[in-house]
Amino acid sequence: MLAAAVTVLLGTVVTILSRSHADRNVYPSAGVLFVHVLEREHFKGEFPPYPKSGDASNDPITFNTNLKGFPDRPGWLRYIQRTPHGDGVLYGSPTAEHVGKPTVIEITAYNRRTFETARHNLVINVMATEEFPLPYQAEFYIKNMNVEEMLASEVLGDFLGAVKNVWQPERLNAINITSALDRGGRVPLPINNLKEGVYVMVGADVPFSSCLREVENPRNQLRCSQEMEPDISCDKKFRAQFHIDWCKISLVDINKVVPVYVSRPDPGTGILPEFGEYNPPSESLKSPDYFSDFLVTLAIPSAVALVLFFILGYTMCCRREGVEKRNMQTPAIQLVHHSAIQKSTKELRGMSKNREISWPLSTLPVFNPVSGEVVPPIHPDNYETTSMPLMQTQANLQNQITIPQQRPSGKWYP
Repeated sequence: MLAAAVTVLLGTVVTILSRSHADRNVYPSAGVLFVHVLEREHFKGEFPPYPKSGDASNDPITFNTNLKGFPDRPGWLRYIQRTPHGDGVLYGSPTAEHVGKPTVIEITAYNRRTFETARHNLVINVMATEEFPLPYQAEFYIKNMNVEEMLASEVLGDFLGAVKNVWQPERLNAINITSALDRGGRVPLPINNLKEGVYVMVGADVPFSSCLREVENPRNQLRCSQEMEPDISCDKKFRAQFHIDWCKISLVDINKVVPVYVSRPDPGTGILPEFGEYNPPSESLKSPDYFSDFLVTLAIPSAVALVLFFILGYTMCCRREGVEKRNMQTPAIQLVHHSAIQKSTKELRGMSKNREISWPLSTLPVFNPVSGEVVPPIHPDNYETTSMPLMQTQANLQNQITIPQQRPSGKWYP
């Protein structure tokens, strides 16, 4: 049991080990588009066959590319692979700075079924060319293409043929291809077979043709500003296969471009100049004196606050005039008027307390509808009527005052 587990473990370890093969050399030219296809068929022989015969092509294989000794590729080199079942493509445009400097690219293929890896090295030797750089360069934006579709040799050859038919140059080269996503474009919706778009830069040795310069006339510039397609006479030579956005075409004559030289400071040797020996501070350091800081932060603000407190207390407590001093400084006629007003106010308040309050209607005398007797008020005159209820109860009727009644004989009885 243990031996079987060890055998399976060793088999797994051997399976995930990668295989490394000899280097492959390519020789692109500076200033010319470089395209290298990573074919899945080339790496299939590195992995064990699929269990079912005839299904080896179904193995999903992905690639990882990086500059040897570094985690990423050089800045001028790009890589794209849409799906694990498609080929990968390395593409870019080397410059004169890379001439004579071999660039080693590590290509690691991953089999997503067996998790095996295979590693190849691609050595890029950039060669110098007398045609670099071509003086006239035009960049086209093709709306109905993705970058991997445009990198196919047949499609790129058809596009260069259409450009050559319009431009009529002696030498024509593709300089660079860039996806619209790398220029800030948005990922299209997966409907109606929309494409990302691609920028293709080509160079030639003759000036631009009249057809390419038609986009520069004011009428077409106005149509572009209104988001309308300009009228280009040679658009029909591209329309069959390539939909070009003529408002985004760029025409550059490098002979008229003013070079900009950026002066960089001398980095130096990186060694600091000699400043002599370092003298550390003495070990017998005196403790700092914080008395002055105390005076500035606490004592002075406290003294100012205390002075302001005494000034405010003297003003509020010791500067009061008093009633006698106020009366002495007030004219006599004004005091008389004030005293009269106070006396009248007190008299009115006393009178308001003693004024009579009208009795409520429910307390007025009424006649008994049966005997005809007059019923006097229930309560005496000095009774507080503000709290008297409007409806009387039987208990309250016992306290009624009996009023004298007149007899038929003419005598009055209590």
